Amino acid sequence: MSSAAFREYLFPPGHPRIQDLKGLAPYAYREVAQAEGTFTGGLIRGWRPLYKNDFRGITEDGSLREGIHPLEPAEPGEEAPVADTVTAARELLDTLDTESRERIRYAVDAVEWQTWANPEFIQFDTGLRLELQPPQVRRAALALVRKSLSAQGYEEVRTMMRINGFLGEVVGLENILGEFSYNFALYGTPDETAPWGWQLFGHHCAVNCLVVEGRSAIGPVFLGAEPNRIDAGPHAGPPAFTERITLGRQVMTALTPELRSAATVYERMVDPGMPEDRVHPGDERHLAGAFQDNRVIPFEGVCVRDMPPAARELVAGIVEEFHKLLPAGPRAARMREVRAHLDETWFCWIGGHGPDDVFYYRVQSPVVLAELDHHCGVFLDYDSPEPFHVHTVLRTPHGNDYGRSWVRQWQQGRLQ
Repeated sequence: MSSAAFREYLFPPGHPRIQDLKGLAPYAYREVAQAEGTFTGGLIRGWRPLYKNDFRGITEDGSLREGIHPLEPAEPGEEAPVADTVTAARELLDTLDTESRERIRYAVDAVEWQTWANPEFIQFDTGLRLELQPPQVRRAALALVRKSLSAQGYEEVRTMMRINGFLGEVVGLENILGEFSYNFALYGTPDETAPWGWQLFGHHCAVNCLVVEGRSAIGPVFLGAEPNRIDAGPHAGPPAFTERITLGRQVMTALTPELRSAATVYERMVDPGMPEDRVHPGDERHLAGAFQDNRVIPFEGVCVRDMPPAARELVAGIVEEFHKLLPAGPRAARMREVRAHLDETWFCWIGGHGPDDVFYYRVQSPVVLAELDHHCGVFLDYDSPEPFHVHTVLRTPHGNDYGRSWVRQWQQGRLQ
């Protein structure tokens, strides 16, 4: 199905799904979203207690593997652009008044890292809301994002933000779906050696980035889109996530029939064989979304060590595609870590794998977890997953989401 087919699913004029939200300012919508008896209120009640738990990290069996993310100085050629990011962060702080400067900053290991979320409503109002800031503040915040990521990665983040604004225009909800409907926060003090980082989050886009000792890490990362392309206007372009989708299908094609069957844990996106809670009302098939920082997610599907060489490389290609946000040096360091655990990596699939099928997949090892899922309609009217609504999640299991393992090692003076 063409991604432009999303226009077939617009709610009719005056439909309460859209009409009831028109004109609400972001903070007024926040109150409406939390109301008892609403779909969003139910989601918030389920998520709210989870972020307060002491951070441990996602594991496959509940046991945290120590020493799996050693904090080591960056190897030659793998350095992060720390000096540029420090300069950009200080320039951002210089644009702020005293109150905003205080509001945007948190300790490097603050629990507020864990308040990120991907819905359109404000749940935790962490940092500064970009749409309510002067243009120079927005520019400075995005300059820090640009200096921290690869050119391709920065463009992908901006594409998610622009698609959100485009969705708002298409459905007439520019008041809650805007290009800058995102929160931005700083953690720690910008420094070329000590750990610090930043966080950007809002509808369909959440990125957490930490730098320390010449290294940088991203995660958790959530990137999604409904629809998955802008089909008109100055930012019109090709569909997002094409490479991630193509690589997933190519893995399935490269497997033998027996391995393909083993990788397919459920043949349908909503399958009668699923446990009752396998499809979450907000996350659908995702297991590692917002507020799931300590979740136990068992390996499923097929172990990469049992795959033919072509399929193994395609799985590694998926992981690298998810990490294209990183600059070349940190991305090379990350892939070196991922490949060291390739024989402990698992790949699983839900749904069909034909050219028009929707699906879910997950790549998971002790050091990486990457998910892609096709979703049902939220601001468009459809009740089963469609190819133009895509969610992706990237995590670092065993304690290094938010670079937290590195931060703890730094704090304990264990730099190797």
